[in-house]
Amino acid sequence: MVEQKKISLTAETRSVTGKKVKNLRNEGIIPAVVYGHKEKPESLSIKKIDFVKAYHEAGTSTLVNLKIDDSKSVKVLVHEPQLDPVRNEPVHVDFYRVSMDEKIKTEIPLEFIGESAAVANMDGALITNRDNVEVECLPADLVSFIEIDLSALGTFEDQITVADIKKPAGIEIITEPEAVIAFAEAPRSEEEMAELEESAEDQEKEAIEQIAGEDAEATEGETAKDDSENGKDKEIPEAESK
Repeated sequence: MVEQKKISLTAETRSVTGKKVKNLRNEGIIPAVVYGHKEKPESLSIKKIDFVKAYHEAGTSTLVNLKIDDSKSVKVLVHEPQLDPVRNEPVHVDFYRVSMDEKIKTEIPLEFIGESAAVANMDGALITNRDNVEVECLPADLVSFIEIDLSALGTFEDQITVADIKKPAGIEIITEPEAVIAFAEAPRSEEEMAELEESAEDQEKEAIEQIAGEDAEATEGETAKDDSENGKDKEIPEAESK
C-alpha cells in the first residue's frame, strides 16, 4: 500500500474579484476557491510557486492540509486547475473540503511498473488506454497512485483490465471492471505498413483536393460578387425608340 504524503499549503482570504484578479496573477498569486462539506465557499489567494510545488506532489488524489490565514488547517483535495492556454500555467484552482468520516469520489493515477515480455522480447508496442481510475473511499484510505504490473503482458493476447487491479484496502473502484488499461500490440508486417502508408497518402490527397475545391468555390463566389457590384449582372434597359 502506498501511503499518503503529508502536503501542506497556505492561503489567504481574497477580497479582490472580477477583472482585478489579473493584477494578482501579475504578482505571482493564483486566485482560488475552497468549498464543500456543507460550508460556504471562500475566495482565496495562493502563491503560484507554492501551489505548483504542492500540486506536483499531490495531484488530485492526495489530501492537502490547507491553512487559511491564521485558522486551523482543513483537509482538501485539489481539483484540476485552470491553465493559461499559452503559458500552460495555472490561473485558477478549486479546493474541495472533505470530512474524514465521509466517503468521497475521486480519481487515482495509475503508475506502470515492470516490463512486458511481449514488448521486450517480441518487438511489441505497449498500448495504455487509461492513466487513472475513479474510486470511492474515506479520505484516510486514499493513496497517491495504484501500481499496474506490466509483466502480466507476456503475449499479444494478454491484456490488463480494471478487474485485474489489486485494490488497496478501503478503496472501491467505480470504473467499469471490463475497461482495458493496457495491452501489447504486435509489430506490423511490411504489407500492413505499406497499406497504412498508402492509406495516409490517399487521405492526404483527398484533403488537398477538398481544400482546393473549397478555395475554387470561394474564388468563384468572390468573382460573382465583384461582377454584381460592378453592374455586370444588371439588366441593360432597351434603347428608347426615337
